[in-house]
Amino acid sequence: MALNLEKEVTHKPLKEEIFDALHRQIIAGKHQPGDWLRQDDIASQMGVSMTPVREALDLLVSSGLAERVPYRGVQVREMSAKDMADAYGLRLILEALTTREAAVHITPEQISRLKNILAEMKKHVKLNEMPQERQLSREFHAVIAEASGNELLTKLYAIVANTFPDWLLYEAVYRKPELLASSVNQTYEEHASILDALTKGDAEKAVRKSMDHILDSGKWMEEYLNIPAELLREKEELATFMIKKSK
Repeated sequence: MALNLEKEVTHKPLKEEIFDALHRQIIAGKHQPGDWLRQDDIASQMGVSMTPVREALDLLVSSGLAERVPYRGVQVREMSAKDMADAYGLRLILEALTTREAAVHITPEQISRLKNILAEMKKHVKLNEMPQERQLSREFHAVIAEASGNELLTKLYAIVANTFPDWLLYEAVYRKPELLASSVNQTYEEHASILDALTKGDAEKAVRKSMDHILDSGKWMEEYLNIPAELLREKEELATFMIKKSK
C-alpha cells in the first residue's frame, strides 16, 4: 500500500519523522491490522535511503504497533480478542504492582518528570496530536514502572505495555472524533489522580487510581473493539484476586 507521507513530517531525526507519520496513519485507521508496510515504498516516497526507514519500522515494532515477520517484512500488528484480553489482564496486574512499589520508592526527580509529562500532555488535545498524547501517556506509566525500583518488574511491564492495544483504542477516537474532548480530559484527570497519590506516598490510593484507569480502558475495549465482556470480566476477576494475594 502506497504511503502519502510528504506533508506529515516534522523537524526531527528522520527516523522519528517517518515513525510519527506512520504512527498517525495507523491509529487513524489508514492502515489496517495485517497491512504490510513496505520499506522500499516508504523510502521511495520520502526520497530517503532505506536505513532511516528500517529504523522507523523498528520503532514501530518496539512500540507494539507493528510486527516483523521473518523473511517477509513488517506489517501492522494483528491481535485476536484473546490476545487483547490477555494483555489487558496482565496490564491490570502489573500496573497495580508497579504503582504500589513506586509509591514507596519514587524519588523527587521522578515526581518532577511525571509532572512535566502531565503538563506536556495538557498541550496535546487535537485529533492530529493523538500520537504525541499516546507516547506521553506511555512515558508517564514507564516512569512509574521505573520508580518501582524493581528492574525485572520494569522490564516485564515494558513487554506487556507494548502488547496492550491502546493504539486501537486511539483509532476509535479517529472514527468518533466527538469522543476526543472527553477522552483527553478523562485521561488527564486519571493521570493527575495517580500522580497526586504517588506524591503523597499513598500506595493504596495510587493502586486504586491506576486500576481504575486501566479498567476504563477495558470499557473502551468492550464498546469500541468488540472484545467479549466475559473475557474482560474473567481477566479483571483474576487480576483483582492476584493483587489482593500480593499484599
